Amino acid sequence: MSIEESRKRIDNADLEIVRLLGERLNAARTIGEQKQRESLPILDAAREGKVIEKVRALADEMGINPNDIEQVYTRIIEVSKSVQLTTVAFQGEPGAFSEQAALEFFGQAVTTCPCETFDAVFTSVAEDRTPFGIVPVENSSEGSISRVYDLFLEYDVRVCGETAMRISHCLIAKRGTTLGDIRHVSSHPQALGQCRDFLTHLGCTMVPAYDTAGSVKLLREQDTPHSAAIASARAAQLYGMQIVASGIEDNRHNYTRFFILSKRDVPPSGADKTSIVFSVKHEPGRLYEAIRVLADRGINLTKIESRPTRQKPWEYNFYLDFEGHRTDPQFAEAIESLSEHCLFVRVLGSYPKAKPVWKTL
Repeated sequence: MSIEESRKRIDNADLEIVRLLGERLNAARTIGEQKQRESLPILDAAREGKVIEKVRALADEMGINPNDIEQVYTRIIEVSKSVQLTTVAFQGEPGAFSEQAALEFFGQAVTTCPCETFDAVFTSVAEDRTPFGIVPVENSSEGSISRVYDLFLEYDVRVCGETAMRISHCLIAKRGTTLGDIRHVSSHPQALGQCRDFLTHLGCTMVPAYDTAGSVKLLREQDTPHSAAIASARAAQLYGMQIVASGIEDNRHNYTRFFILSKRDVPPSGADKTSIVFSVKHEPGRLYEAIRVLADRGINLTKIESRPTRQKPWEYNFYLDFEGHRTDPQFAEAIESLSEHCLFVRVLGSYPKAKPVWKTL
Protein backbone atom coordinates (compact mmCIF):
# COMPACT_ATOMS: atom_id res chain seq x y z
CA MET A 1 0.00 0.00 0.00
CA SER A 2 1.35 3.40 -0.99
CA ILE A 3 1.73 6.41 1.35
CA GLU A 4 -1.12 8.20 -0.41
CA GLU A 5 -3.41 5.21 0.01
CA SER A 6 -2.53 5.04 3.73
CA ARG A 7 -3.19 8.76 4.07
CA LYS A 8 -6.58 8.31 2.44
CA ARG A 9 -7.40 5.63 5.01
CA ILE A 10 -6.41 8.09 7.76
CA ASP A 11 -8.61 10.81 6.22
CA ASN A 12 -11.57 8.44 6.07
CA ALA A 13 -10.95 7.33 9.66
CA ASP A 14 -10.78 10.98 10.79
CA LEU A 15 -14.14 11.70 9.16
CA GLU A 16 -15.68 8.76 10.97
CA ILE A 17 -14.06 9.71 14.30
CA VAL A 18 -15.38 13.28 14.08
CA ARG A 19 -18.85 12.04 13.12
CA LEU A 20 -18.92 9.66 16.08
CA LEU A 21 -17.59 12.32 18.43
CA GLY A 22 -20.41 14.56 17.25
CA GLU A 23 -22.91 11.82 18.11
CA ARG A 24 -21.30 11.38 21.52
CA LEU A 25 -21.44 15.10 22.31
CA ASN A 26 -25.06 15.35 21.20
CA ALA A 27 -25.92 12.43 23.50
CA ALA A 28 -24.00 14.11 26.35
CA ARG A 29 -25.89 17.37 25.73
CA THR A 30 -29.22 15.50 25.91
CA ILE A 31 -28.16 13.83 29.16
CA GLY A 32 -27.18 17.25 30.53
CA GLU A 33 -30.61 18.68 29.73
CA GLN A 34 -32.28 15.71 31.43
CA LYS A 35 -30.03 16.08 34.49
CA GLN A 36 -31.04 19.72 34.79
CA ARG A 37 -34.75 18.88 34.54
CA GLU A 38 -34.37 16.24 37.25
CA SER A 39 -31.91 18.32 39.36
CA LEU A 40 -29.23 15.65 39.06
CA PRO A 41 -25.51 16.44 39.41
CA ILE A 42 -23.40 16.80 36.27
CA LEU A 43 -20.49 14.98 37.89
CA ASP A 44 -20.61 11.19 37.86
CA ALA A 45 -17.14 9.93 38.72
CA ALA A 46 -18.27 6.31 38.91
CA ARG A 47 -19.59 6.45 35.35
CA GLU A 48 -16.40 8.16 34.14
CA GLY A 49 -14.29 5.47 35.80
CA LYS A 50 -16.25 2.70 34.08
CA VAL A 51 -15.82 4.40 30.69
CA ILE A 52 -12.06 4.69 31.18
CA GLU A 53 -11.85 1.08 32.38
CA LYS A 54 -13.83 -0.13 29.34
CA VAL A 55 -11.81 1.76 26.70
CA ARG A 56 -8.53 0.69 28.30
CA ALA A 57 -9.62 -2.93 28.03
CA LEU A 58 -10.67 -2.45 24.39
CA ALA A 59 -7.35 -0.77 23.61
CA ASP A 60 -5.45 -3.67 25.17
CA GLU A 61 -7.40 -6.17 23.04
CA MET A 62 -6.52 -4.20 19.91
CA GLY A 63 -2.83 -3.96 20.75
CA ILE A 64 -3.01 -0.21 21.52
CA ASN A 65 -1.33 1.34 24.54
CA PRO A 66 -4.13 1.72 27.14
CA ASN A 67 -2.41 4.78 28.65
CA ASP A 68 -2.58 6.57 25.30
CA ILE A 69 -6.27 5.81 24.96
CA GLU A 70 -6.93 6.94 28.53
CA GLN A 71 -5.35 10.33 27.77
CA VAL A 72 -7.57 10.73 24.71
CA TYR A 73 -10.74 9.72 26.55
CA THR A 74 -9.98 11.89 29.55
CA ARG A 75 -10.15 14.88 27.22
CA ILE A 76 -13.29 13.53 25.49
CA ILE A 77 -15.00 13.20 28.88
CA GLU A 78 -13.99 16.77 29.80
CA VAL A 79 -15.54 18.09 26.58
CA SER A 80 -18.65 15.97 27.14
CA LYS A 81 -19.12 17.50 30.60
CA SER A 82 -18.60 21.00 29.23
CA VAL A 83 -21.54 20.69 26.79
CA GLN A 84 -23.89 19.80 29.64
CA LEU A 85 -24.48 23.51 30.21
CA THR A 86 -23.27 23.83 33.77
CA THR A 87 -22.32 27.02 35.63
CA VAL A 88 -19.62 27.35 38.28
CA ALA A 89 -19.25 30.19 40.79
CA PHE A 90 -15.73 31.29 41.76
CA GLN A 91 -14.18 34.05 43.85
CA GLY A 92 -12.50 36.83 41.93
CA GLU A 93 -12.52 38.46 38.52
CA PRO A 94 -12.25 36.65 35.17
CA GLY A 95 -8.68 35.42 34.86
CA ALA A 96 -8.43 34.35 38.52
CA PHE A 97 -6.73 31.06 39.29
CA SER A 98 -10.01 29.70 40.67
CA GLU A 99 -11.68 30.32 37.32
CA GLN A 100 -8.78 28.62 35.56
CA ALA A 101 -9.14 25.61 37.87
CA ALA A 102 -12.87 25.47 37.07
CA LEU A 103 -12.16 25.49 33.33
CA GLU A 104 -9.62 22.70 33.70
CA PHE A 105 -11.96 20.60 35.86
CA PHE A 106 -15.24 21.05 33.96
CA GLY A 107 -13.97 21.90 30.46
CA GLN A 108 -13.42 25.11 28.54
CA ALA A 109 -17.07 25.52 27.53
CA VAL A 110 -18.34 25.76 31.13
CA THR A 111 -19.98 29.04 32.16
CA THR A 112 -18.16 30.73 35.05
CA CYS A 113 -19.79 33.14 37.49
CA PRO A 114 -17.43 35.59 39.26
CA CYS A 115 -18.13 36.42 42.92
CA GLU A 116 -16.51 39.09 45.05
CA THR A 117 -16.00 36.93 48.15
CA PHE A 118 -15.78 33.30 49.23
CA ASP A 119 -19.01 33.88 51.15
CA ALA A 120 -20.71 34.79 47.87
CA VAL A 121 -19.53 31.53 46.25
CA PHE A 122 -21.03 29.49 49.10
CA THR A 123 -24.24 31.53 48.95
CA SER A 124 -24.52 31.02 45.19
CA VAL A 125 -24.44 27.24 45.62
CA ALA A 126 -26.53 27.10 48.81
CA GLU A 127 -29.31 29.20 47.24
CA ASP A 128 -29.26 27.27 43.93
CA ARG A 129 -28.08 30.27 41.90
CA THR A 130 -25.37 28.05 40.42
CA PRO A 131 -25.18 24.24 40.60
CA PHE A 132 -21.47 24.31 41.42
CA GLY A 133 -18.84 26.47 43.07
CA ILE A 134 -15.08 26.18 43.31
CA VAL A 135 -12.92 27.43 46.19
CA PRO A 136 -9.23 27.08 47.05
CA VAL A 137 -8.65 25.24 50.33
CA GLU A 138 -4.88 25.05 50.65
CA ASN A 139 -1.64 26.02 48.97
CA SER A 140 1.53 23.95 49.14
CA SER A 141 3.56 27.03 50.12
CA GLU A 142 1.21 29.18 52.22
CA GLY A 143 -1.02 26.54 53.81
CA SER A 144 -4.79 26.46 54.26
CA ILE A 145 -7.33 29.14 53.33
CA SER A 146 -8.82 29.65 56.78
CA ARG A 147 -11.93 31.57 55.71
CA VAL A 148 -13.02 28.79 53.36
CA TYR A 149 -12.86 26.16 56.11
CA ASP A 150 -14.91 28.38 58.43
CA LEU A 151 -17.63 28.80 55.80
CA PHE A 152 -18.36 25.07 55.71
CA LEU A 153 -19.97 25.47 59.12
CA GLU A 154 -22.18 28.34 57.93
CA TYR A 155 -23.62 26.92 54.69
CA ASP A 156 -25.43 23.74 53.71
CA VAL A 157 -23.20 22.69 50.84
CA ARG A 158 -21.24 19.54 49.99
CA VAL A 159 -17.77 18.86 48.68
CA CYS A 160 -18.34 16.83 45.51
CA GLY A 161 -14.90 17.01 43.92
CA GLU A 162 -11.34 18.22 44.24
CA THR A 163 -8.62 19.31 41.86
CA ALA A 164 -5.06 20.55 42.22
CA MET A 165 -3.36 23.03 39.94
CA ARG A 166 0.19 24.26 39.48
CA ILE A 167 0.25 27.99 40.27
CA SER A 168 2.71 30.10 38.30
CA HIS A 169 2.67 33.82 39.04
CA CYS A 170 3.47 36.71 36.70
CA LEU A 171 4.41 40.30 37.50
CA ILE A 172 2.02 42.35 35.36
CA ALA A 173 2.04 46.05 34.53
CA LYS A 174 0.94 48.53 31.89
CA ARG A 175 2.73 48.38 28.58
CA GLY A 176 6.11 50.13 28.55
CA THR A 177 6.75 49.52 32.26
CA THR A 178 10.14 48.02 33.14
CA LEU A 179 11.14 46.06 36.22
CA GLY A 180 13.12 49.03 37.51
CA ASP A 181 10.05 51.28 37.34
CA ILE A 182 8.00 49.23 39.81
CA ARG A 183 7.60 50.47 43.40
CA HIS A 184 4.23 49.00 44.42
CA VAL A 185 2.85 45.50 43.78
CA SER A 186 -0.72 44.47 44.55
CA SER A 187 -2.37 41.05 44.66
CA HIS A 188 -4.22 38.63 46.91
CA PRO A 189 -2.30 38.09 50.19
CA GLN A 190 -1.74 34.43 49.32
CA ALA A 191 -0.11 35.38 46.02
CA LEU A 192 2.05 38.02 47.69
CA GLY A 193 3.15 35.41 50.22
CA GLN A 194 4.00 32.92 47.49
CA CYS A 195 6.25 35.51 45.81
CA ARG A 196 7.78 36.98 48.98
CA ASP A 197 11.45 36.37 48.04
CA PHE A 198 11.05 37.95 44.61
CA LEU A 199 9.25 40.99 45.99
CA THR A 200 11.76 41.46 48.81
CA HIS A 201 14.61 41.42 46.30
CA LEU A 202 12.69 43.88 44.13
CA GLY A 203 12.41 46.22 47.14
CA CYS A 204 8.78 47.16 46.50
CA THR A 205 5.78 47.79 48.74
CA MET A 206 3.27 44.94 48.86
CA VAL A 207 -0.37 46.02 48.62
CA PRO A 208 -3.01 43.37 49.52
CA ALA A 209 -6.00 43.07 47.17
CA TYR A 210 -9.11 40.89 47.22
CA ASP A 211 -8.12 38.95 44.11
CA THR A 212 -5.17 38.30 41.78
CA ALA A 213 -7.00 39.03 38.52
CA GLY A 214 -8.91 41.84 40.22
CA SER A 215 -5.63 43.58 41.03
CA VAL A 216 -4.75 43.50 37.31
CA LYS A 217 -8.17 44.86 36.35
CA LEU A 218 -7.83 47.69 38.88
CA LEU A 219 -4.32 48.47 37.69
CA ARG A 220 -5.61 48.82 34.13
CA GLU A 221 -8.38 51.18 35.19
CA GLN A 222 -6.33 53.49 37.42
CA ASP A 223 -3.54 55.95 36.68
CA THR A 224 -0.95 54.35 38.96
CA PRO A 225 2.61 54.77 37.68
CA HIS A 226 5.32 52.59 39.22
CA SER A 227 2.68 49.96 40.08
CA ALA A 228 2.27 46.31 39.11
CA ALA A 229 0.13 43.31 40.05
CA ILE A 230 0.66 39.59 40.50
CA ALA A 231 -1.66 37.23 38.67
CA SER A 232 -1.79 34.57 35.98
CA ALA A 233 -0.58 34.93 32.41
CA ARG A 234 -4.22 34.49 31.39
CA ALA A 235 -5.20 37.56 33.42
CA ALA A 236 -2.56 39.64 31.63
CA GLN A 237 -3.97 38.51 28.29
CA LEU A 238 -7.60 39.14 29.28
CA TYR A 239 -6.92 42.71 30.42
CA GLY A 240 -4.42 43.64 27.72
CA MET A 241 -1.52 44.12 30.10
CA GLN A 242 2.20 43.41 29.87
CA ILE A 243 4.03 40.57 31.65
CA VAL A 244 7.17 42.12 33.14
CA ALA A 245 8.41 38.89 34.75
CA SER A 246 7.03 35.34 34.84
CA GLY A 247 7.50 32.38 37.15
CA ILE A 248 8.15 34.68 40.13
CA GLU A 249 6.80 32.30 42.80
CA ASP A 250 9.40 31.36 45.40
CA ASN A 251 8.68 27.63 45.20
CA ARG A 252 8.57 25.96 41.80
CA HIS A 253 6.49 23.20 43.40
CA ASN A 254 3.68 25.67 44.06
CA TYR A 255 0.26 24.01 43.93
CA THR A 256 -3.19 24.96 45.12
CA ARG A 257 -5.90 22.44 45.99
CA PHE A 258 -9.50 23.36 45.19
CA PHE A 259 -12.82 21.94 46.39
CA ILE A 260 -15.83 21.66 44.07
CA LEU A 261 -19.02 22.64 45.90
CA SER A 262 -22.54 21.38 45.28
CA LYS A 263 -25.74 20.74 47.23
CA ARG A 264 -25.74 17.10 46.23
CA ASP A 265 -23.60 14.08 47.04
CA VAL A 266 -21.78 12.10 44.40
CA PRO A 267 -21.77 8.28 44.29
CA PRO A 268 -18.61 6.25 44.98
CA SER A 269 -16.02 6.17 42.21
CA GLY A 270 -13.79 3.50 43.72
CA ALA A 271 -11.01 6.00 44.52
CA ASP A 272 -12.55 8.50 46.92
CA LYS A 273 -11.80 10.79 49.83
CA THR A 274 -14.10 12.09 52.54
CA SER A 275 -13.87 15.36 54.46
CA ILE A 276 -15.42 15.83 57.90
CA VAL A 277 -15.37 18.41 60.69
CA PHE A 278 -15.81 17.69 64.39
CA SER A 279 -15.21 19.18 67.81
CA VAL A 280 -14.25 17.48 71.07
CA LYS A 281 -14.45 18.47 74.70
CA HIS A 282 -11.44 20.46 75.93
CA GLU A 283 -10.19 17.52 78.01
CA PRO A 284 -7.03 15.36 77.96
CA GLY A 285 -7.12 12.49 75.46
CA ARG A 286 -10.32 13.50 73.70
CA LEU A 287 -8.69 14.20 70.33
CA TYR A 288 -6.64 11.00 70.60
CA GLU A 289 -9.80 8.97 71.20
CA ALA A 290 -11.45 10.50 68.12
CA ILE A 291 -8.46 9.80 65.87
CA ARG A 292 -8.20 6.25 67.20
CA VAL A 293 -11.75 5.57 66.00
CA LEU A 294 -10.47 5.94 62.43
CA ALA A 295 -7.18 4.12 63.00
CA ASP A 296 -8.90 1.10 64.58
CA ARG A 297 -10.95 0.67 61.40
CA GLY A 298 -7.99 0.94 59.04
CA ILE A 299 -9.11 4.33 57.70
CA ASN A 300 -6.15 6.24 56.23
CA LEU A 301 -6.07 9.85 57.41
CA THR A 302 -4.62 12.20 54.76
CA LYS A 303 -4.99 15.57 56.48
CA ILE A 304 -5.94 17.17 59.79
CA GLU A 305 -6.53 20.90 60.24
CA SER A 306 -7.61 22.81 63.34
CA ARG A 307 -9.56 26.07 63.39
CA PRO A 308 -10.74 28.14 66.40
CA THR A 309 -14.40 27.61 67.21
CA ARG A 310 -14.78 31.39 67.69
CA GLN A 311 -17.06 30.59 70.62
CA LYS A 312 -14.53 30.09 73.41
CA PRO A 313 -10.81 30.97 73.43
CA TRP A 314 -8.43 28.07 72.73
CA GLU A 315 -11.12 25.65 71.67
CA TYR A 316 -11.01 24.22 68.16
CA ASN A 317 -12.88 22.46 65.37
CA PHE A 318 -10.92 19.76 63.56
CA TYR A 319 -11.15 19.18 59.82
CA LEU A 320 -10.12 15.75 58.58
CA ASP A 321 -9.63 14.22 55.15
CA PHE A 322 -9.34 10.46 54.79
CA GLU A 323 -9.47 7.85 52.07
CA GLY A 324 -12.81 6.21 51.39
CA HIS A 325 -16.44 7.12 50.70
CA ARG A 326 -19.12 7.98 53.24
CA THR A 327 -21.16 4.97 52.09
CA ASP A 328 -18.37 2.50 52.94
CA PRO A 329 -19.43 0.23 55.85
CA GLN A 330 -16.42 1.05 58.02
CA PHE A 331 -17.10 4.76 57.56
CA ALA A 332 -20.67 4.50 58.85
CA GLU A 333 -19.35 2.64 61.89
CA ALA A 334 -16.65 5.27 62.39
CA ILE A 335 -19.14 8.16 62.31
CA GLU A 336 -21.37 6.45 64.86
CA SER A 337 -18.41 5.85 67.14
CA LEU A 338 -17.04 9.36 66.60
CA SER A 339 -20.33 10.81 67.76
CA GLU A 340 -19.76 9.19 71.16
CA HIS A 341 -16.45 11.05 71.60
CA CYS A 342 -17.27 14.40 69.95
CA LEU A 343 -19.46 17.39 70.62
CA PHE A 344 -20.56 17.27 66.99
CA VAL A 345 -19.56 15.56 63.72
CA ARG A 346 -20.44 16.82 60.26
CA VAL A 347 -19.61 15.15 56.94
CA LEU A 348 -18.60 17.79 54.39
CA GLY A 349 -18.65 15.36 51.49
CA SER A 350 -17.18 12.35 49.72
CA TYR A 351 -15.58 12.88 46.34
CA PRO A 352 -13.18 11.32 43.81
CA LYS A 353 -9.53 11.87 44.64
CA ALA A 354 -7.76 14.31 42.35
CA LYS A 355 -5.11 12.79 40.15
CA PRO A 356 -1.60 13.86 41.23
CA VAL A 357 -0.31 16.72 39.08
CA TRP A 358 2.98 17.49 40.80
CA LYS A 359 6.10 16.50 38.94
CA THR A 360 9.81 16.83 39.57
CA LEU A 361 10.82 20.07 37.88
